[in-house]
Amino acid sequence: MYEAVIVDAVRTPIGRRNGALKDVHPVDLLGHVLRSIVERNQLPPEAVDDVIAGCLTQIGDQAVNIARNAWLAAGLPESVPGCTIDRQCGSSLQALHFAAQGVMSGAYEIAIACGVEAMSRVPMMSSIGVYGTPMTESLEARYHMRQYNRSFFDQALGAELLAKEWGFSREDLDRFGLRSHQLAAKARSEGKFRREIVPLSLAKSSGWFEEDEGIRTDTSLEKMLSLKPAFPDLELITAGNASQISDGASAALVMRRETAEKLGLRPRARFVAFSVVGVNPVTMLTGPIPATRKVLQNAGLKVEDIDLFEVNEAFAPVVLGWQKEIGAPWDRVNVNGGAIALGHPLGATGTRIAATLLNALEDRGGRYGLIAICEGAGMANATVIERMDG
Repeated sequence: MYEAVIVDAVRTPIGRRNGALKDVHPVDLLGHVLRSIVERNQLPPEAVDDVIAGCLTQIGDQAVNIARNAWLAAGLPESVPGCTIDRQCGSSLQALHFAAQGVMSGAYEIAIACGVEAMSRVPMMSSIGVYGTPMTESLEARYHMRQYNRSFFDQALGAELLAKEWGFSREDLDRFGLRSHQLAAKARSEGKFRREIVPLSLAKSSGWFEEDEGIRTDTSLEKMLSLKPAFPDLELITAGNASQISDGASAALVMRRETAEKLGLRPRARFVAFSVVGVNPVTMLTGPIPATRKVLQNAGLKVEDIDLFEVNEAFAPVVLGWQKEIGAPWDRVNVNGGAIALGHPLGATGTRIAATLLNALEDRGGRYGLIAICEGAGMANATVIERMDG
């Protein structure tokens, strides 16, 4: 078996809904990070064996295999194939798994895992109802979504149910949301995101987009507590304690260790273990808990061995509940903020988090990092990486 390593990981700045990136086509958005990761590593692009992209809403601008279209739109060689996958919010983390596993098996020497979501242009769940619904009578008979006045599994409902089950108050959730903004604002002011962000030119304004738009430096607990629930039949979930609707793209360059060394590239981290699990699709957001336990078991590690954890902040109860069950120290969890502050461009989040974690491990001299992401319909995946001294 070959050793798979991460050579680089990049992302666009994340735009808020109808913000700076609203006029950028997602094909071009993903193409930008693909071209950037090739150019900044002086990689012969024809040497890439495959491009694997995560994208949830594969309709309209994001339809018909955006991985392939983005690679071609970036002016990169036609000889390189691409495929697009959907494991909901963990799609690009799953793309990273597939890329690494392909390298480890010997199927690839070099692969790029990536992801994109332009939620301003292709709204979440907009593919439902166009030609029908995935909720069949057999699914309804098993999970009874009509009792919740829902036509399909709903993440906000799941977050509310879990917050109540774990006993988290509205203030608990809002305090966590505030923490995300404060940590992200501090990280941005200290330049923590500069190595992972590849700025892009905005043609219509003739300017450059260089920093995440969603971080609120002026928010406070009082402001968060004043927000109304985001849904009329929910009490706890608001725009302040849930991830932001966002636009963005990200990519990670994965290859055999010996290939990286042959090309004169520095391996920055190696893959230690992977996991993917399923849980109840109604409450759905507990998945990071068993995914974390499974990936630690697969790695032969314990919670105390992990220097930094990145648990996607889809909703505040996800991370609060995960921490309550796993027991990770808060000073090792989402140390540069998360999706509540930075945003959650669904298909891009996995490799975005990988970029953030990689840089945070290097900044702090940490050894092991763990990523866990909850996913729609009750799934989660997790990854352990080990920083490599260069």
